[in-house]
Amino acid sequence: MKSEKPIVYTCFCTDNIHEGHINILKEAAKLGDVVVGVLCDREMIRYNRFPLKTTAERVDMVKSLPGIKGVLVQNTIMYDEVVEKLKPDYIIHGDNWTSGPMSIIRENVLQLLSAYGGQLIEVPYTVNATVTKIDRQMREKMAMPELRRARLRRLLNLVPIVKTIEVHSGLTGLIAEKTIVANGEGVDQFDAMWISSLCDSTEKGKPDIELVDMTSRFHTINDVMEVTTKPIIFDGDTGGLTEHFVYTIRSLERMGVSAIIIEDKIGLKRNSLFGTDVAQTQDSIEHFCEKISAGKQAQLSDSFMIIARIESLILEKGQEDALKRARAYVAAGADGIMIHSRNKSPQEILCFCDAFRKTDKQTPVVVVPTSFNEITEGELAKHGVNIVIYANQLLRAAFPAMENVAKDILIHHRAKEVDDRLLSIKKILNLIDTI
Repeated sequence: MKSEKPIVYTCFCTDNIHEGHINILKEAAKLGDVVVGVLCDREMIRYNRFPLKTTAERVDMVKSLPGIKGVLVQNTIMYDEVVEKLKPDYIIHGDNWTSGPMSIIRENVLQLLSAYGGQLIEVPYTVNATVTKIDRQMREKMAMPELRRARLRRLLNLVPIVKTIEVHSGLTGLIAEKTIVANGEGVDQFDAMWISSLCDSTEKGKPDIELVDMTSRFHTINDVMEVTTKPIIFDGDTGGLTEHFVYTIRSLERMGVSAIIIEDKIGLKRNSLFGTDVAQTQDSIEHFCEKISAGKQAQLSDSFMIIARIESLILEKGQEDALKRARAYVAAGADGIMIHSRNKSPQEILCFCDAFRKTDKQTPVVVVPTSFNEITEGELAKHGVNIVIYANQLLRAAFPAMENVAKDILIHHRAKEVDDRLLSIKKILNLIDTI
């Protein structure tokens, strides 16, 4: 992009232009010709939040602003590609990236500019009532049922693997929503949330045998939805009776849940990780297909997903049985397949995925690496996995921490000895947004 004036580059990661962006553009125009980057959808998900507008729509939005020399799509959160292409004299950004996970991006910019004498300009981040209101309205819009429900399908088309973590309360939902880390390639965060039957039951002090009724579990969904925007995948256990399952589908759709996963077992539900140590009966292929079909006929939107969980490997019935069931469930209308294993090695999961992908390249595959926890998301993605669920780690982390604090208070007859293990009141207050 040729220019007689100095080139000034800034990147926008937003669905709405507000006073803060206008202020950056004004400062940029004082320095030279302004080129604005629009962060692509895939990277925006990792960096900031799920975009409500497509990349193309956001490009058009920026193009309509006055005084801009050019607009381009920034395909990575790091600036290497942009700097190599433009060699901007200046890069301008708000000063909100000087600390925290975003600082790794700032360091990348400084390193790139120093190689040829470019300069970073930082302007005070705009915080006022108007900007705060816009940000709040955007979060509220993202949480609307219609928009939230469709987000999982969009994610499957945008990211190599959908990173999903278990939540069982509004507080754990906030952890899933707001946790962001820096890594060598930029920043990362979770894409979706999993509301587990096991964790929901355990949080209520009850066994994982479908004892907690759906009404109670819907309360958990509401608690999470009130404070978050990420899509929700719901653990539907066996789905119950087919007649009940269709009503569950309608309720979840109306709430804005993106997907339900049901497992092909019947009778008294026992946690799959018991394996053959307890009596567990797998449903017939024909009956489970009927349940899937009834659920698909009951749903009112195209965005909702029914994912069939296959227990064949858990029950030691072998890969061929698992593959036979997977193909039948997809034919019956299942929008995805979850394959489960309690082996500490991921090998049987990988073998299943490789075999399944030989004949089905499209149907999303879900795995839960609880037992085989050494394998990485990248390795799973290479074998055709689309969604990874960290199904119970937050609950399992919380219990020993709380138990140990309780013990130490009893031992010392005061709370001073546990203070260094507690979240500060200030951090709690900052974690929870006020209206």
